[in-house]
Amino acid sequence: MATQKSGTRGFGAAAAAGAAFALGALTVVAAYQRWYADPRSRTEQLDAQRARLVDYQRLQLRLLDKAMDDPQLAAVLSTVETDSPAQRRQYLFANALYANAVFGYRIGIADLEELRGHLRVLVRNAVFRAYWEATRPHRASLQNDSEEGRVGMMVDTLIRNLDEADTDEWWVVGEPPAE
Repeated sequence: MATQKSGTRGFGAAAAAGAAFALGALTVVAAYQRWYADPRSRTEQLDAQRARLVDYQRLQLRLLDKAMDDPQLAAVLSTVETDSPAQRRQYLFANALYANAVFGYRIGIADLEELRGHLRVLVRNAVFRAYWEATRPHRASLQNDSEEGRVGMMVDTLIRNLDEADTDEWWVVGEPPAE
């Protein structure tokens, strides 16, 4: 004859699930305590992230340098339609200037207002403006709330403000960005 245990099996599974949840929660709490208790660890992680960004930027610049020296490689790196190899090289260089400015902001060398000032100088250049217009479709997929999306909108706003300005004092045109 079989022995019946009423209700204990369900309780055991619930207790095991509760214990697993508690163990997981304690693990998360311990990880957060280590993160916040040791600011050196957080600083080291941020420094490592910055070092990875610097390495990435160096690689990008090396690839760009090769592409600018070789029109066949430039055609691979740049998908923008251009009238000549010289114009493609100009667009690649415009992209490098833009990327360098944004990179300086990302790693903390420049704050948002300094980035805006640098970009305001760039958008005064006719070649940069032509590059910016030619690459508009590339920016269409950026999320407006992403960092790159916000910077792209800043450039668009700077161009619009400069075009609409009734002053030759280009360095004072437009409102500062909201932090």
